[in-house]
Amino acid sequence: MLGPSDRAMRLMPELPCLRLGVDLGGTKIELLALGAGGQERWRRRVSAPRHDYRQALDAIVALVSECESELGARGTLGVGIPGSVRHDGRVKNAFSTPLVGHALARDLAERLQREVRVANDADCFALSEAVDGAAAGAGVVFGVILGTGVGGGLVVHGRLVDGANAIAGEWGHNPLPWPRGDELPGPSCSCGRPGHIESWLSGPGFARAYAMAGGEPLAPAAIVARMRTGEPLARRCFDDYADRLARALATAVNFLDPHVIVLGGGMSNVAEIYREVPRRWRDHIHSDELATRLECHRHGDASGVRGAAWLGGGPG
Repeated sequence: MLGPSDRAMRLMPELPCLRLGVDLGGTKIELLALGAGGQERWRRRVSAPRHDYRQALDAIVALVSECESELGARGTLGVGIPGSVRHDGRVKNAFSTPLVGHALARDLAERLQREVRVANDADCFALSEAVDGAAAGAGVVFGVILGTGVGGGLVVHGRLVDGANAIAGEWGHNPLPWPRGDELPGPSCSCGRPGHIESWLSGPGFARAYAMAGGEPLAPAAIVARMRTGEPLARRCFDDYADRLARALATAVNFLDPHVIVLGGGMSNVAEIYREVPRRWRDHIHSDELATRLECHRHGDASGVRGAAWLGGGPG
């Protein structure tokens, strides 16, 4: 026979005991489930519909249903996308996906009967590394993606900063600071303007600089390998890259004063960056003492989807 406390428990709504995160990109949709302590409980990846919004919703709903059915628990949900969300809830700048113009959070919330939070994938990376990654416990964290493009996200005392225009941290679309004469006007950025940080510091930007200097068309990893074997051209191009990254990050230190800058994306895996950049950025930072740390990501390619899971809130 049930007592009063038992009956009260039966009447309480089911409480989430999982954090679910979705990484929604141009080619894949990945779902990750985290337990209360941040441990991975479930992960699956499917191909992303490139042009059909309804199919993308169906794929996410199916992954959530499969995950919760297998784990026997319900979760909160956060979604990371390669774009941002307007204040009316509609997605913008997610050009590799069918999301633009749609109210993704609202539509998923209706389908899944729960609150859904959506953020830029670089923001999710920053949140992941700030919560339990390379910058865990730091007050102000600037997360930087150096990949096919260049993006960023800002976390202050554990809270993701979005800003008035939902573009906080998007430093890649600023001009490269303190440009040398031979860096002007600079290569065209993906947005069409010349000389942006993204056009210099993305993986394709590094490869283009090597080719323009007379090298073969090579992937960034191959250029780094040549640099490590002593090829002078590769060494010179990497030194230029490190100097440009130092200048660009110095501006972030000057206006954000972060405790930690965490790098992600393909170029972040070049170990020499973490020695060369702090050595070079001192000349451009307006402080007689410098406590900002430059760190490599802890969670690798999983950081984006982990950040989406933390974005959704939940137990802990």
